[in-house]
Amino acid sequence: MGPGRGCFITIVGPSGAGKDTLLNWLKPRLEADPRLMFVRRAVTRDADGATEDHASLDRDAFAAHEDAGRFAVCWDAHGLRYGIPTEALHHVEKGGIAIANGSRRALGEIERVFGDLVVVSLTVDRHVLAERLARRGRETADEIEKRLARSAETLPDCGRIVEIDNSGPVEQAGLAFLDLLRDEFRLKAPQSQEA
Repeated sequence: MGPGRGCFITIVGPSGAGKDTLLNWLKPRLEADPRLMFVRRAVTRDADGATEDHASLDRDAFAAHEDAGRFAVCWDAHGLRYGIPTEALHHVEKGGIAIANGSRRALGEIERVFGDLVVVSLTVDRHVLAERLARRGRETADEIEKRLARSAETLPDCGRIVEIDNSGPVEQAGLAFLDLLRDEFRLKAPQSQEA
């Protein structure tokens, strides 16, 4: 990416891969940089403190926002609707870098709308992922098996895909993400910071 060109970075991975955990680790280390925007998605799910920081909308309000053109990209997943606000597109069009939790099923549309797309694919050892899913207690054993099977699905051929292993402490994945920002975007991201 050359100077003045914007980019959308989306973090994808199976449920339990630690997308929200990674974003929460990155945000205090990077949010002071005006070139970076951490995107707050709209989701038709109540905020509960256990999931990402998102704008919670019911289906009618979401549809009204969509009709009014307030989303750059929308998609459905797991019975919910998700939207990336148009502010993220404006930020990228001005040369900024927008970072968001994403979905593999929306990658084609995100690339079509934003143009320059980097997909950070979080990978996790299957046993570690199974333990994380079991620990949070949201799914039955059968549902966990289905999630594990989906975690092996190949990503669509969209954007530049960068794999980051998040099987260990979040700091390892976080530092790998900071390296990506330094190497690909020449950002002076912090070398490290205490968690």
